[in-house]
Order: sequence, then C-alpha cells, then structure tokens
Amino acid sequence: MKLLEDRIVRDGVVKTEYVIKVGSFLNHQIDTALVDELGAEWARRFAGKPVDKIVTIESSGIALAAIAARHFGNCPVIVAKKSRSMNLDGDLYATQVESFTRGGVFDIVMERRLLKPGDHILIIDDFLATGSALTGLLDIAEQAGATVEGIGIAVEKGFQPGGESIRAHGYQLESLAIIEKMDPDTGAIEFR
Repeated sequence: MKLLEDRIVRDGVVKTEYVIKVGSFLNHQIDTALVDELGAEWARRFAGKPVDKIVTIESSGIALAAIAARHFGNCPVIVAKKSRSMNLDGDLYATQVESFTRGGVFDIVMERRLLKPGDHILIIDDFLATGSALTGLLDIAEQAGATVEGIGIAVEKGFQPGGESIRAHGYQLESLAIIEKMDPDTGAIEFR
C-alpha cells in the first residue's frame, strides 16, 4: 500500500537493521485518517469473508483493530491481554508468546466467553517480525474452535521469518507494507 509505504519513509525512524520506529503515526501517536485507510484496504482485501469479530493483542494493535472494525460492519474487537488481572472473569484461554521488541516470553490470555466455536475472526496487528504474537493468537483461535478468515498486518518485516511461516500454514496474510531491508546509517528503507 503506497500510502503507508510513503508515510513510513517520511516519518519512520530506522533504529537498527531490525527496528523501525513508527510511533509518530501508527502506534504511539495515531493518525486516525491513515489508520482508517488501512481498515478500508483490509476490508477490500478480505471482501466476501464472513468476519464477525476482529482479534488483536494489546496494546499497539488495538487502535488499528478498532478502526478496521468499522469497515467490517462495526463487529466487536477482542483484545488478548498480556497479563492476568482482577478484571478478567471466569475461564481463560492462555498461551505464551515471545516478544522481539520487548525481549522475553509472556502469557497472553482471553476470556473464553468472548471467542467461541463458529466465530469467524480476522486478526489485526501493527507489526509482524518473527510471528510469535500471531502464533499465540492462532493458538487461542484454535483453542476456541474459531475460524481464522485472515490476518491483516500494517508493517511486515519481510527479512524476518514470521510472514513466510504464517503463509506456509495456509493463512491469508495481508501485510500493507513489507520492508525488505533497513539501513540505520542512511535511514534507507526498501520495500517488497
């Protein structure tokens, strides 16, 4: 998606060959007009899919998922939590994920009453690198007996194994910008 690629080039900051900062428009400060365009693009790419819920993981995917939900008939958004709290009631789905940017393994949980067999979900997230967060969300969907209709990612790091691994499992993965290479010395970014 050229609109997103142009914005990444203009406002993204390449920190290392593996890390790009897009906090000024995508996940710290959010350009809602841009994110609305992302939602419309995912709706176009997943047209005809019977999506009735959108699933994401806290916290950076929440805004993207919520705005995208407007383009899928204002369906509910379910947020997998990165920690248990007193506000989570009853029986939970749980799995573990490894965070590339946070460094470490942590549990993600979701109340079982929110995701059930027969649900048709679209997973939305801001980044895809190693695929661990997505694998965790796919595990929760499998535990629930929900059907994954597709996965929408804003920025995929194509030089890391996540996208290839997820696609090899047969999922429709639609990344709106796929970065092939980043140079922290020059700030240059190459897209697929």
